[in-house]
Amino acid sequence: MKFTLDWLKEHLDTTASAEEIGQALTMIGLELEGMEDQGKALSAFVTAHIVSAEQHPNADKLRVCKVDAGTGELIDVVCGAPNARTGLKSVFAFPGTYIPGKDMTIGKGNIRGQVSNGMLCSAAELEISNDHDGIIELPEDAPVGEKYVSYAGIIGVVFDISITPNRGDATGVYGIARDLAAFGLGTLKATDMSPVSSKGPSPIAPLPQQFGPDEPKTARKFGGRLIGNIQNGPSPDWLQQRLRAVGLRPINKVVDITNWVSLGWGRPLHAYDADKIEGQPVLRNARPGEALDGLDNKLHPLDETMTVIADDRGPLCLGGIMGGERSGCTDATVNVFMECASWDPELVAKTGRKTGIVSDARYRLERSVDPALTEPGLELATRLVLELCGGEPMEPVFSGEDVFPDTQIEFPITEVNRLTGLHVPSSEVIAILSRLGFACSGMGDTLTVKVPSWRPDVTQKADLVEEVMRMVGVDKVPVEPLPRLSHVAPRMLTTIQNRRRIARRTLAARGLDEAVTWSFISHAEAVQFGGGSEALQLANAIASDMTDMRPSLLPGLLAAAKRNANRGNADLALFEVGQVFLSDSPEGQHTYATGIRTGTAKTSGAGRHWSGKAEPVGVFDAKADLGALLDAMGYDIDKVQILAEPAPWSHPGRGGRVAQGPKTLAWFGELHPAWAAELDIEGPVAAFELDLDALPEPRRKPTKTKPALDFSALMPLSRDFAFVVDRSVQAATILRAARGADKNLIRDVSVFDVFEGSHVGEGKKSVAIEVTLQPKDKTLTEEEIEKVSGAIVAAVTKTTGGVLRA
Repeated sequence: MKFTLDWLKEHLDTTASAEEIGQALTMIGLELEGMEDQGKALSAFVTAHIVSAEQHPNADKLRVCKVDAGTGELIDVVCGAPNARTGLKSVFAFPGTYIPGKDMTIGKGNIRGQVSNGMLCSAAELEISNDHDGIIELPEDAPVGEKYVSYAGIIGVVFDISITPNRGDATGVYGIARDLAAFGLGTLKATDMSPVSSKGPSPIAPLPQQFGPDEPKTARKFGGRLIGNIQNGPSPDWLQQRLRAVGLRPINKVVDITNWVSLGWGRPLHAYDADKIEGQPVLRNARPGEALDGLDNKLHPLDETMTVIADDRGPLCLGGIMGGERSGCTDATVNVFMECASWDPELVAKTGRKTGIVSDARYRLERSVDPALTEPGLELATRLVLELCGGEPMEPVFSGEDVFPDTQIEFPITEVNRLTGLHVPSSEVIAILSRLGFACSGMGDTLTVKVPSWRPDVTQKADLVEEVMRMVGVDKVPVEPLPRLSHVAPRMLTTIQNRRRIARRTLAARGLDEAVTWSFISHAEAVQFGGGSEALQLANAIASDMTDMRPSLLPGLLAAAKRNANRGNADLALFEVGQVFLSDSPEGQHTYATGIRTGTAKTSGAGRHWSGKAEPVGVFDAKADLGALLDAMGYDIDKVQILAEPAPWSHPGRGGRVAQGPKTLAWFGELHPAWAAELDIEGPVAAFELDLDALPEPRRKPTKTKPALDFSALMPLSRDFAFVVDRSVQAATILRAARGADKNLIRDVSVFDVFEGSHVGEGKKSVAIEVTLQPKDKTLTEEEIEKVSGAIVAAVTKTTGGVLRA
């Protein structure tokens, strides 16, 4: 909100400087966004006379003007404004002048072959209003060559403050002055809002409020007054200057008075040309198909939730938002019907959002205007109309009842110190609240505080503490360091939160990109991936292909892979950590970590390269991602069961299940070719899914910690073994048996060769393993090595039924 220093001083008797006022505004919670000395910013602009304006020979929309700017010579200026014409007086900027509305410095130029030495300016270019439809038009008697700021009286300081949604009382200069007076920057001046004597009964009856019992009713109390035989026309210079200074365009006396009262006292008004009202006006909600031709020259469709003031022809005004063009006041208006009404703030805000109209009235009313100001505001407006326009006021008419919150708060004064740390004497607390309009009563340490009608946002003790604090000064609140904790802080993240975090970091480090997909999938996909039960179908689906809660994250990732492949990106590595829904009970909602790789998107990189053939992804890529993820979670993949049981979505021979006892932890494998064809995905897809909720809770670590690094100074040694076993024997069984032969000496076991052929026999295969031994205390003798080797052969032979290959 903008206001000038001169305007403020009409309500506040103060000697404070503009800088002191600006600092105080921020301290009391009315944050100062800007403070501008308009006279200084616009000092280079002068009044000028367009001696001639002729059509540009090379441009239809440009005119070549001869401008007298008081220098004694005519200046050539090319102007594109539609209202540039011979004889007009306007505002001129010499070359080298900074144009604030365009953030540029004007210079000499050549426009379509014509010299231009300066610029004729619009109000928007000077940032004194939003009017950019043409250049500024000054009266015929405006002097030529005078500084525009001196002629227009734009010599004051303009404050621009930010007002929070709860401070409707601060949307008027009077409310701001009241806060500054309570802060100690002066004395608040009273405004005469006493009743104005009437000339007779009103020819317009109180407006009937025609609302159904279940209809939203934006109107509360509606007041109106007919003032006849007025002399409307341009406002006096002082009023025009005041409105221009804050960015409003003067229109005529009646309209300018409504803006003056709205900005000055935070009390929006609306004026109707009474001679344009047909029949008895009423308050009602809009009817289907009705629209308002607003004062913003736009047609606004209305609906049944919006309150309008309407006559026999239809809506005249959208209640609390904007008036209509049909009943607007012009210079020819003789009889004016002045409205001052109270509206429901929430319904005004809803209507404003629906219509998209942003008006000064809406800005104030949706922040709550003082309901006690409805009748006094109408008297104030009447008095101002009589002073500037003359006329004969009729008796005011009112309909409806207003809502007056009668809030009383039991306020222990000690709350000020408890909540803010400020030590404020009781007498000062009472004085501050009284200056703000709160009525304090009671004895001792607890006051009974009655909240004024203009502060509906104050409802509890903490609100009163805030009022005291901002008047003492936010900068006076003591800064206290937080106490140092005497113990180690407890764990902040839950187990599942920590697992989600670890999963995201681990998979991203392996080159997979995180995706976030819809929790809803089609029924066919849900059935395909193990879901589709009636309990998991949406009652009101947002789309036909989003009918079921997902039982797996794979459908969303596969759909993303397909979209990328259709756009030429067939090598893709994606993962998602999110919720899946196995049933409609809370226990059926699990957190999964799922990843896919397509094309050649291996950990070593994707795409073709001169150094080697690009291999497609496979089952072992998915197993490697899963193994790395389990390792990051603290689970060794070699210590869980890896079963040759592919998932329903997996290739029958290229997938597996990870289990711990009867509990399934994860699946991995290549996507079934039939499913890939059905989903129209070319090439292999390696995928895994890990149920983070299925992982057992980690055991508490023993209090006696082991060394972080357990290295031996002795060199390790390795031995190779090749076993001939049945083709059905899994390599993991061989590794597990070999590793268990001597857990102290054997550090690692790995497969380095698998061979099948006639040399090893029908139905047999040869599996070669490398066993790494790590001595700890002393170098191993040949006898000890042979002993371990014999134990390894015996363990594998006993477990698999195989024999050591010769």
